Amino acid sequence: MEILAFGVQADEKPLIERAFQGHHEVRGLHVFLNEDTAPIAAGHEVISTSVNCDLGAGVLESLAAGGTRMIAQRSTGFNNVELKTAEWLGLTVARVSSYSPHSVAEFAWALAMAVNRRIVRASTRTRDFDFRLDGLMGRDMHGRTAGVIGTGKIGEAFTRIAHGFGMRLLGWDVAENPACRDLGMTYVPKEQLLAESDLVSLHVPLLPETLRLIDGAALRTMRDDAILVNSSRGGLVDTAALVAELRAGRFTGVGLDVYEAEAGLFFLDKSLEAIEDDTLARLVTFPNVLVTSHQAYYTADAVGQIIDTTVANVLDYTEGRRSENVLVPRS
Repeated sequence: MEILAFGVQADEKPLIERAFQGHHEVRGLHVFLNEDTAPIAAGHEVISTSVNCDLGAGVLESLAAGGTRMIAQRSTGFNNVELKTAEWLGLTVARVSSYSPHSVAEFAWALAMAVNRRIVRASTRTRDFDFRLDGLMGRDMHGRTAGVIGTGKIGEAFTRIAHGFGMRLLGWDVAENPACRDLGMTYVPKEQLLAESDLVSLHVPLLPETLRLIDGAALRTMRDDAILVNSSRGGLVDTAALVAELRAGRFTGVGLDVYEAEAGLFFLDKSLEAIEDDTLARLVTFPNVLVTSHQAYYTADAVGQIIDTTVANVLDYTEGRRSENVLVPRS
Protein backbone atom coordinates (compact mmCIF):
# COMPACT_ATOMS: atom_id res chain seq x y z
CA MET A 1 0.00 0.00 0.00
CA GLU A 2 1.25 3.49 -0.85
CA ILE A 3 0.72 6.15 1.81
CA LEU A 4 0.53 9.78 0.73
CA ALA A 5 2.08 12.23 3.20
CA PHE A 6 1.22 15.93 2.89
CA GLY A 7 3.28 18.86 4.18
CA VAL A 8 6.57 16.96 4.38
CA GLN A 9 9.62 19.14 5.02
CA ALA A 10 12.90 18.40 3.21
CA ASP A 11 14.62 17.32 6.45
CA GLU A 12 11.65 15.13 7.32
CA LYS A 13 11.33 13.23 4.03
CA PRO A 14 14.23 10.74 4.44
CA LEU A 15 13.15 10.03 8.02
CA ILE A 16 9.61 9.16 6.91
CA GLU A 17 10.82 6.98 4.05
CA ARG A 18 13.22 5.09 6.32
CA ALA A 19 10.62 4.61 9.07
CA PHE A 20 8.04 3.08 6.70
CA GLN A 21 10.60 0.88 4.95
CA GLY A 22 9.59 -2.77 5.23
CA HIS A 23 5.99 -1.86 6.06
CA HIS A 24 4.44 0.30 3.34
CA GLU A 25 5.57 2.61 0.58
CA VAL A 26 5.28 6.31 1.36
CA ARG A 27 5.29 9.30 -0.99
CA GLY A 28 6.07 12.59 0.70
CA LEU A 29 4.63 15.80 -0.76
CA HIS A 30 5.79 19.29 0.15
CA VAL A 31 2.32 20.71 -0.57
CA PHE A 32 -0.22 20.97 2.21
CA LEU A 33 -3.60 19.33 2.14
CA ASN A 34 -6.47 21.69 1.35
CA GLU A 35 -9.49 21.80 -0.93
CA ASP A 36 -7.27 22.36 -3.99
CA THR A 37 -4.84 19.52 -3.25
CA ALA A 38 -7.26 16.96 -1.81
CA PRO A 39 -7.89 15.32 -5.22
CA ILE A 40 -4.22 14.22 -5.24
CA ALA A 41 -5.12 11.71 -2.51
CA ALA A 42 -7.59 9.85 -4.71
CA GLY A 43 -6.91 6.13 -4.60
CA HIS A 44 -4.89 6.28 -1.36
CA GLU A 45 -6.53 4.46 1.53
CA VAL A 46 -4.16 6.05 4.06
CA ILE A 47 -2.78 9.59 4.08
CA SER A 48 -0.64 11.45 6.59
CA THR A 49 -1.03 15.14 7.38
CA SER A 50 0.82 17.88 9.23
CA VAL A 51 -0.51 20.47 11.64
CA ASN A 52 -1.09 23.15 8.98
CA CYS A 53 -3.09 20.91 6.66
CA ASP A 54 -6.77 21.75 6.21
CA LEU A 55 -8.97 18.88 7.34
CA GLY A 56 -12.24 20.75 7.33
CA ALA A 57 -15.55 19.24 6.25
CA GLY A 58 -15.08 19.94 2.54
CA VAL A 59 -11.60 18.40 2.42
CA LEU A 60 -12.72 15.34 4.38
CA GLU A 61 -15.64 14.79 2.01
CA SER A 62 -13.26 14.98 -0.95
CA LEU A 63 -10.88 12.50 0.69
CA ALA A 64 -13.67 10.04 1.46
CA ALA A 65 -15.02 10.28 -2.08
CA GLY A 66 -11.54 9.46 -3.38
CA GLY A 67 -11.25 6.32 -1.30
CA THR A 68 -9.30 7.52 1.72
CA ARG A 69 -10.22 5.71 4.92
CA MET A 70 -7.48 6.65 7.39
CA ILE A 71 -5.75 9.95 8.30
CA ALA A 72 -2.55 9.82 10.35
CA GLN A 73 -1.88 13.32 11.69
CA ARG A 74 1.80 14.01 12.37
CA SER A 75 1.20 16.30 15.34
CA THR A 76 -0.29 16.43 18.79
CA GLY A 77 -2.73 19.17 17.94
CA PHE A 78 -5.85 18.35 15.96
CA ASN A 79 -7.75 21.64 15.94
CA ASN A 80 -7.43 21.55 12.13
CA VAL A 81 -9.54 18.37 11.91
CA GLU A 82 -13.34 18.42 11.76
CA LEU A 83 -13.74 15.27 13.85
CA LYS A 84 -17.53 15.02 13.71
CA THR A 85 -17.45 15.07 9.92
CA ALA A 86 -14.68 12.46 9.90
CA GLU A 87 -16.81 10.19 12.10
CA TRP A 88 -19.87 10.70 9.91
CA LEU A 89 -17.82 9.79 6.83
CA GLY A 90 -16.35 6.70 8.48
CA LEU A 91 -12.78 8.03 8.42
CA THR A 92 -10.30 6.81 11.02
CA VAL A 93 -8.22 9.67 12.45
CA ALA A 94 -5.13 9.25 14.63
CA ARG A 95 -2.60 11.70 16.01
CA VAL A 96 0.69 11.71 17.89
CA SER A 97 -0.42 12.08 21.50
CA SER A 98 3.06 12.95 22.78
CA TYR A 99 6.67 13.47 21.74
CA SER A 100 9.77 15.03 23.27
CA PRO A 101 8.48 17.87 25.50
CA HIS A 102 12.03 19.16 25.76
CA SER A 103 12.11 20.24 22.10
CA VAL A 104 9.32 22.78 22.60
CA ALA A 105 10.28 23.83 26.13
CA GLU A 106 13.89 24.48 25.14
CA PHE A 107 12.82 26.48 22.10
CA ALA A 108 10.43 28.54 24.22
CA TRP A 109 13.38 29.42 26.40
CA ALA A 110 15.46 30.22 23.31
CA LEU A 111 12.79 32.74 22.30
CA ALA A 112 12.61 34.20 25.81
CA MET A 113 16.37 34.67 26.06
CA ALA A 114 16.68 35.96 22.50
CA VAL A 115 14.21 38.81 23.10
CA ASN A 116 15.52 39.44 26.62
CA ARG A 117 19.15 39.79 25.52
CA ARG A 118 18.38 41.33 22.09
CA ILE A 119 20.24 38.53 20.28
CA VAL A 120 18.77 39.16 16.82
CA ARG A 121 19.52 42.86 16.91
CA ALA A 122 23.04 42.20 18.21
CA SER A 123 23.71 39.64 15.48
CA THR A 124 22.47 42.00 12.76
CA ARG A 125 24.73 44.76 14.07
CA THR A 126 27.87 42.66 14.23
CA ARG A 127 27.31 41.46 10.65
CA ASP A 128 27.63 45.15 9.74
CA PHE A 129 30.67 45.47 12.05
CA ASP A 130 28.68 47.67 14.44
CA PHE A 131 29.85 46.57 17.88
CA ARG A 132 28.01 49.11 20.04
CA LEU A 133 25.99 47.91 23.02
CA ASP A 134 23.41 50.71 22.91
CA GLY A 135 19.90 49.29 23.23
CA LEU A 136 21.07 45.75 23.95
CA MET A 137 20.70 45.71 27.74
CA GLY A 138 18.74 42.73 29.07
CA ARG A 139 17.84 41.47 32.54
CA ASP A 140 18.88 38.56 34.74
CA MET A 141 16.24 35.87 34.90
CA HIS A 142 17.52 34.74 38.28
CA GLY A 143 15.22 35.95 41.03
CA ARG A 144 12.45 37.00 38.67
CA THR A 145 9.02 35.38 38.23
CA ALA A 146 8.09 32.90 35.53
CA GLY A 147 4.40 32.37 34.87
CA VAL A 148 3.63 29.06 33.17
CA ILE A 149 0.17 28.77 31.63
CA GLY A 150 -0.36 25.05 31.11
CA THR A 151 1.77 22.68 33.18
CA GLY A 152 1.50 19.42 31.27
CA LYS A 153 4.58 17.66 29.93
CA ILE A 154 5.91 20.66 27.98
CA GLY A 155 4.97 23.13 30.70
CA GLU A 156 6.74 20.94 33.25
CA ALA A 157 9.88 20.83 31.10
CA PHE A 158 9.75 24.63 30.78
CA THR A 159 9.30 24.91 34.55
CA ARG A 160 12.36 22.74 35.24
CA ILE A 161 14.48 25.10 33.14
CA ALA A 162 13.00 28.12 34.94
CA HIS A 163 13.81 26.45 38.25
CA GLY A 164 17.39 26.05 37.05
CA PHE A 165 17.55 29.79 36.44
CA GLY A 166 16.52 30.32 40.06
CA MET A 167 13.16 31.90 39.29
CA ARG A 168 10.00 32.20 41.34
CA LEU A 169 7.43 29.89 39.74
CA LEU A 170 3.73 30.59 39.21
CA GLY A 171 1.41 28.20 37.40
CA TRP A 172 -2.11 28.11 36.01
CA ASP A 173 -3.90 25.01 34.71
CA VAL A 174 -7.15 23.12 35.07
CA ALA A 175 -5.21 20.40 36.93
CA GLU A 176 -2.13 20.92 39.06
CA ASN A 177 1.07 19.00 38.26
CA PRO A 178 2.68 17.53 41.42
CA ALA A 179 6.11 17.59 39.75
CA CYS A 180 5.81 21.35 39.26
CA ARG A 181 4.68 21.80 42.85
CA ASP A 182 7.76 19.88 43.97
CA LEU A 183 9.89 22.42 42.10
CA GLY A 184 8.31 25.20 44.17
CA MET A 185 5.54 26.29 41.81
CA THR A 186 2.54 28.08 43.29
CA TYR A 187 -0.74 27.73 41.41
CA VAL A 188 -2.65 31.01 41.22
CA PRO A 189 -5.55 32.48 39.21
CA LYS A 190 -4.63 33.46 35.67
CA GLU A 191 -5.05 37.18 36.38
CA GLN A 192 -2.62 37.03 39.31
CA LEU A 193 -0.09 35.08 37.25
CA LEU A 194 -0.24 37.66 34.46
CA ALA A 195 0.06 40.58 36.86
CA GLU A 196 3.04 39.22 38.79
CA SER A 197 5.13 37.46 36.13
CA ASP A 198 8.19 38.89 34.42
CA LEU A 199 7.99 36.08 31.88
CA VAL A 200 4.75 34.42 30.71
CA SER A 201 4.96 31.25 28.60
CA LEU A 202 1.96 29.49 27.06
CA HIS A 203 1.72 25.68 27.00
CA VAL A 204 -1.99 24.87 26.73
CA PRO A 205 -3.77 23.23 23.77
CA LEU A 206 -6.05 25.22 21.50
CA LEU A 207 -9.63 24.36 22.46
CA PRO A 208 -12.85 26.39 22.28
CA GLU A 209 -12.33 27.42 25.91
CA THR A 210 -8.70 28.50 25.33
CA LEU A 211 -9.27 30.40 22.07
CA ARG A 212 -7.73 33.85 22.56
CA LEU A 213 -7.02 33.05 26.19
CA ILE A 214 -4.60 35.97 26.08
CA ASP A 215 -6.95 38.67 24.85
CA GLY A 216 -6.76 42.44 25.21
CA ALA A 217 -7.83 42.37 28.87
CA ALA A 218 -5.25 39.71 29.71
CA LEU A 219 -2.50 41.63 27.92
CA ARG A 220 -3.37 44.80 29.82
CA THR A 221 -3.09 42.83 33.08
CA MET A 222 0.55 42.00 32.31
CA ARG A 223 3.47 44.15 33.41
CA ASP A 224 4.66 46.77 30.95
CA ASP A 225 8.14 45.25 30.98
CA ALA A 226 7.05 41.59 30.82
CA ILE A 227 8.11 39.01 28.24
CA LEU A 228 5.45 36.92 26.50
CA VAL A 229 6.29 33.63 24.76
CA ASN A 230 3.90 31.45 22.78
CA SER A 231 5.20 28.15 21.39
CA SER A 232 1.88 26.31 21.62
CA ARG A 233 -0.88 27.46 19.26
CA GLY A 234 -1.35 30.85 17.61
CA GLY A 235 -5.04 31.03 18.46
CA LEU A 236 -4.24 31.36 22.16
CA VAL A 237 -3.31 35.01 21.59
CA ASP A 238 -5.46 37.80 20.17
CA THR A 239 -2.81 39.09 17.77
CA ALA A 240 -4.60 42.33 16.90
CA ALA A 241 -4.83 43.17 20.60
CA LEU A 242 -1.15 42.29 21.03
CA VAL A 243 -0.19 44.66 18.20
CA ALA A 244 -2.19 47.43 19.88
CA GLU A 245 -0.30 46.91 23.15
CA LEU A 246 3.05 46.85 21.36
CA ARG A 247 2.20 50.08 19.57
CA ALA A 248 1.65 51.61 23.01
CA GLY A 249 5.27 50.75 23.85
CA ARG A 250 4.54 47.83 26.16
CA PHE A 251 6.53 44.65 26.85
CA THR A 252 10.25 44.02 26.99
CA GLY A 253 9.86 41.31 24.39
CA VAL A 254 7.48 38.95 22.66
CA GLY A 255 8.57 35.61 21.21
CA LEU A 256 6.08 33.84 18.94
CA ASP A 257 6.66 30.50 17.25
CA VAL A 258 3.00 30.30 16.24
CA TYR A 259 0.48 32.69 14.75
CA GLU A 260 -3.31 32.44 14.69
CA ALA A 261 -3.49 32.87 10.88
CA GLU A 262 -0.34 30.89 10.05
CA ALA A 263 -2.03 28.38 7.72
CA GLY A 264 -1.00 29.15 4.16
CA LEU A 265 2.05 31.10 5.36
CA PHE A 266 4.21 29.07 7.73
CA PHE A 267 6.42 26.34 6.23
CA LEU A 268 6.26 28.12 2.85
CA ASP A 269 8.58 30.53 1.03
CA LYS A 270 6.69 33.80 0.71
CA SER A 271 9.79 35.99 0.35
CA LEU A 272 8.97 37.08 -3.22
CA GLU A 273 5.28 37.75 -2.56
CA ALA A 274 3.38 40.65 -1.07
CA ILE A 275 2.06 39.61 2.35
CA GLU A 276 -1.62 40.42 2.54
CA ASP A 277 -1.84 39.79 6.29
CA ASP A 278 -1.51 43.32 7.66
CA THR A 279 -1.47 42.14 11.27
CA LEU A 280 1.51 39.84 10.75
CA ALA A 281 3.27 42.44 8.60
CA ARG A 282 2.94 44.97 11.42
CA LEU A 283 3.89 42.46 14.09
CA VAL A 284 7.29 41.61 12.62
CA THR A 285 8.27 45.30 12.41
CA PHE A 286 8.49 45.73 16.18
CA PRO A 287 12.12 45.58 17.35
CA ASN A 288 11.14 43.73 20.54
CA VAL A 289 9.23 40.97 18.71
CA LEU A 290 10.71 37.73 17.38
CA VAL A 291 8.53 35.52 15.16
CA THR A 292 9.60 32.06 14.02
CA SER A 293 7.67 29.67 11.79
CA HIS A 294 6.33 26.93 14.09
CA GLN A 295 9.69 25.22 14.54
CA ALA A 296 9.74 24.58 18.29
CA TYR A 297 9.08 20.86 17.77
CA TYR A 298 11.64 20.61 14.97
CA THR A 299 14.48 18.56 16.45
CA ALA A 300 15.75 15.23 15.17
CA ASP A 301 14.62 13.67 18.45
CA ALA A 302 11.06 14.99 18.38
CA VAL A 303 10.49 14.53 14.64
CA GLY A 304 11.83 10.98 14.90
CA GLN A 305 9.35 10.21 17.68
CA ILE A 306 6.50 11.80 15.71
CA ILE A 307 7.28 9.70 12.64
CA ASP A 308 7.71 6.47 14.64
CA THR A 309 4.31 7.03 16.26
CA THR A 310 2.75 7.80 12.89
CA VAL A 311 4.06 4.51 11.50
CA ALA A 312 2.67 2.69 14.55
CA ASN A 313 -0.71 4.39 14.06
CA VAL A 314 -0.86 3.25 10.43
CA LEU A 315 0.12 -0.31 11.37
CA ASP A 316 -2.52 -0.32 14.11
CA TYR A 317 -5.10 0.68 11.50
CA THR A 318 -4.08 -1.92 8.92
CA GLU A 319 -3.90 -4.67 11.55
CA GLY A 320 -7.13 -3.77 13.31
CA ARG A 321 -5.69 -2.45 16.57
CA ARG A 322 -6.63 0.70 18.46
CA SER A 323 -4.44 2.88 20.68
CA GLU A 324 -4.73 6.05 22.74
CA ASN A 325 -3.69 8.00 19.64
CA VAL A 326 -6.97 7.32 17.83
CA LEU A 327 -9.30 10.32 17.73
CA VAL A 328 -11.93 8.72 15.50
CA PRO A 329 -11.92 4.89 15.55
CA ARG A 330 -12.25 2.62 12.56
CA SER A 331 -15.90 2.02 11.73
